[in-house]
Amino acid sequence: MIMIGRALAVDAIVLLDNKIALIRRKNPPFEGYYALPGGFVERGETVEQALIREVKEETGLDIRIVKLAGAYSDTDRDPRGHVISLCYLAEASGTIAPDSDAGDVELFDVSQLPELAFDHEQMVNDAMEDINGLLS
Repeated sequence: MIMIGRALAVDAIVLLDNKIALIRRKNPPFEGYYALPGGFVERGETVEQALIREVKEETGLDIRIVKLAGAYSDTDRDPRGHVISLCYLAEASGTIAPDSDAGDVELFDVSQLPELAFDHEQMVNDAMEDINGLLS
């Protein structure tokens, strides 16, 4: 497993067709688990640019960022090292097509989510009021 120092990541709660888009990770950590699409912010990239890029690479979807849902900085949230993640709520358009480190991408009803990698369940729970507002 690759160990990293401190890193900045982005994750997206992507809404499409009144459902949440989740990827199935094809790489460690949490290989085989479902997760929110996201990844590391690259040098010279804004967090918003990174979010749009990562969601497109992992799901094939284009997104419109709705709002920042939260910042997650628990030092143990990622087994590879101290990764700080900014989670955004976004609405999507397009056709689902997994790529990059996503083994698959599926749409799930918000009330029937599978077990999620990292602290992604907490991210979804923290944003539930906003999610329900967009889905209604």
